[in-house]
Amino acid sequence: MLIDRARIKVIGGKGGNGCCSFRREKYVPRGGPDGGDGGKGGDVFFFADHRLTSLLDVQFHAHWKGESGIHGGGGNRHGKCGEDTDIHVPPGTMVFDFETDEPIGDLTQQGQRLLAAKGGRGGKGNARFSSSTHQAPHFSEKGEPGEEREFRLELKMIADVGLVGLPNAGKSTFLAAATAARPKIADYPFTTLSPNLGVATLSGYRTITIADIPGIIEGAADGRGLGHDFLRHIERTRVLLFLIDLGDEEPLDTCGILEEELAQHSLAFADKPRIYVLNKADIPANRERFEVISREFDAPFLLSGATHEGVEPLLEHLWTLVERVRLEETLTPDVEVEREYIYEAPYEIERVPDGFRIEGKTLIRMVRMTDFDNDEAVRHLHGKLQRMGVIKALKRMGAQQGHNIYIDEVELEYEEE
Repeated sequence: MLIDRARIKVIGGKGGNGCCSFRREKYVPRGGPDGGDGGKGGDVFFFADHRLTSLLDVQFHAHWKGESGIHGGGGNRHGKCGEDTDIHVPPGTMVFDFETDEPIGDLTQQGQRLLAAKGGRGGKGNARFSSSTHQAPHFSEKGEPGEEREFRLELKMIADVGLVGLPNAGKSTFLAAATAARPKIADYPFTTLSPNLGVATLSGYRTITIADIPGIIEGAADGRGLGHDFLRHIERTRVLLFLIDLGDEEPLDTCGILEEELAQHSLAFADKPRIYVLNKADIPANRERFEVISREFDAPFLLSGATHEGVEPLLEHLWTLVERVRLEETLTPDVEVEREYIYEAPYEIERVPDGFRIEGKTLIRMVRMTDFDNDEAVRHLHGKLQRMGVIKALKRMGAQQGHNIYIDEVELEYEEE
């Protein structure tokens, strides 16, 4: 069963808490703070694994969470970082942000990794806050929660050759004759209900991967038939093989319909090399028509998928063409994508009915890592807000005693100095 779409939620590992501890040893007066830092939470990655061919495993395991970091300990013992987690997906998987539908990445090569969610930072132990003016801090930081994101995954098969044809053109029969694949074959339209992938083996340890999709009918690009949902699976192919039934009354019109549907679906098909194959030559009436029909195409191949006639010469020609395209791809220089750097303010203050809401990555991280049950930790946070200019900014905006200040999910109360 081919599953080519999935929705997945990913959470990075939580950072370990810092430790609040003091050195306590005989004959060592005033040992001082020795609380260690917590370990960083594990990151979560998408990993392209060639052993997979669909998103079935991901669809039934839609929630992933990274490993948490270990808490710090006394004696300046730092916690261990959480191990990274890999989500295995088949090569050809495209990753989109679920909320914005923005493309995040495209996994096309075996072993390629894409960061899905960052693990949270480990909290600092109280030894990190010791200074000449504050020699015995009695607080530490909590671990930062991991990044939380939701993605939409879409699979586009990676194959060398894509089969294009009307229903009952003989695509599944050819795939079975040329490869070890065993697609369903029957004498009625739309036998193929999902894409099939086969590997053709040639002499000299050469291989060609061939992708077969459900038959395309007129209007497929607008949603008619089954081909519309699966046309994207041949977007990545290097060569298109047009399979046309010799018994078709107007083979040239059929080819025009197929070309029109491909053009309406995506511009990715425009520059792909094409090979035209006239199929079902095992029928005597069809074989007699070949000489006349072949004049309307550019060097078409005569084929019989049922008797395997013409399969080997066709595969050899496909191999030559695919190798040529591969060489062109290798010689094409990679275009460096220009990055646009946009200044982002450290925080933004918005007026709300009962006070103010403050947004900003740094502020949210500070709040999430503060232990609000510890008065000294809260005073430390207040000092950070002062140094960042948040208190002055609130005062300029008219904040008064008792106004609520919202940062992330935390509600604070403004006090005039």
